[in-house]
Amino acid sequence: MKKFFTTLSNIWKIEDLRVRIINTLLFLLIYRVGSFVVLPGVNPTSISDQKAEGLVGLLNMFAGGSFSRASIFALGVMPYISASIVVQLLGIAVPYFTKLQKEGESGRNKINQWTRYLTIGITALQAIGYVRSQIGPDARLIGDPVFTILTTIVLTAGTLFVMWLGEKITDKGIGNGISLIIMVGIIAQLPGAFLTEFQSRTTGTGGLVTFIVEIVALIGVVMFTILIVQGTRKVAVQYAKRIVGNKQYGGVRQYIPLKVNAAGVMPIIFAQALMFIPQTVQQFFPNAASNGILIALSNYNSWEHNLLFGILIILFTYFYTAITVNPNQMADDMKKNGGFIPGIKPGRSTAEFIDGVISRITLPGSIFLAIVAIIPAIVSLVGVSPIFARFFGGTSLIILVGVVLDTLQQIESHLLMRHYDGLMKTGRIKGRTAMPAAAGTTPTAI
Repeated sequence: MKKFFTTLSNIWKIEDLRVRIINTLLFLLIYRVGSFVVLPGVNPTSISDQKAEGLVGLLNMFAGGSFSRASIFALGVMPYISASIVVQLLGIAVPYFTKLQKEGESGRNKINQWTRYLTIGITALQAIGYVRSQIGPDARLIGDPVFTILTTIVLTAGTLFVMWLGEKITDKGIGNGISLIIMVGIIAQLPGAFLTEFQSRTTGTGGLVTFIVEIVALIGVVMFTILIVQGTRKVAVQYAKRIVGNKQYGGVRQYIPLKVNAAGVMPIIFAQALMFIPQTVQQFFPNAASNGILIALSNYNSWEHNLLFGILIILFTYFYTAITVNPNQMADDMKKNGGFIPGIKPGRSTAEFIDGVISRITLPGSIFLAIVAIIPAIVSLVGVSPIFARFFGGTSLIILVGVVLDTLQQIESHLLMRHYDGLMKTGRIKGRTAMPAAAGTTPTAI
């Protein structure tokens, strides 16, 4: 406990770090206050009893409850995340974007500009869909088409403002602005989920002992997720000696940390998007609503749904790792810098060796990721409330663990740079240190 207070004192002594933390908290406070501001022309009493389930529940969690409250920040930063993913995929399929990725800083600026333009278009389309599906006629105080136009403009402006807050947190705060905004939105749902589960156990079945067992199980899942996020396979790299003047460079052995889960949370997001298709088909085609396969795949607790969900996660893990990690580029960079893997010829042989290592470690990483993703469905079957079950795995838990580790790593870097002790007694905190990616690609914010 004494070391904890000493560390807090050291953090407060560093003026730059203190200012950055205060700025981050202020920007996040602005975001949370804005999430309770209801859209103009909407009656808040008519939307207070909406239940967020399925896809709506997932979006509502990412938006910190703004989605179900019809807030001006209802769409959050998800349109920006979608735009970033689209632009990243275009960098592989479209030569123009591939060229931009290789142009350095100027190319990244153009890609960021295209991402912002695409964010506006995606937000506008999602805003129209949000008005039609989430705000009923009874909740509208203004008639159409004025209401739809006004709400679309406000929601688009709200998403752009949240995106601006994320960039300010990155520049003026402790970094990872977009990720921190998503994390705060998820954490905002945690106290209510704890309270709901505690009340259901103390007043219903199970009792306090069952609730304590659930908390212990949650801690175990978090520890398991940390292992997945931080797991690496170190590949030794030897650099040739170079003598420049009277100084010697190189001649040392370093390591390339190949991530067990290089794809992060993206495979779960892609798989979830496909798993919502059966439910969408049932809504648009009433005759198919009685189909047994569609009913089973639409049930989040069925074994058919979770089996297909797990298989899709494994496949998307390989797919996303393949498009973001480029062994050929890594081998070329290593060769240019006079580096080589002991026992492996530089060039093509090195690229094949790295590709083989990545393929082998991706399999257990993808299986572990699939297990974490279906844990919420498993704990729901044993009586855990759906709201609380979401924190036992899936997208929300992986984002929380990854962002917290990144933030702690940023703080620890400031401490060590000023010759203070780190946050741990031994070793250093490792964040989601990405592997060398494909040339010019930029990892998605989350």
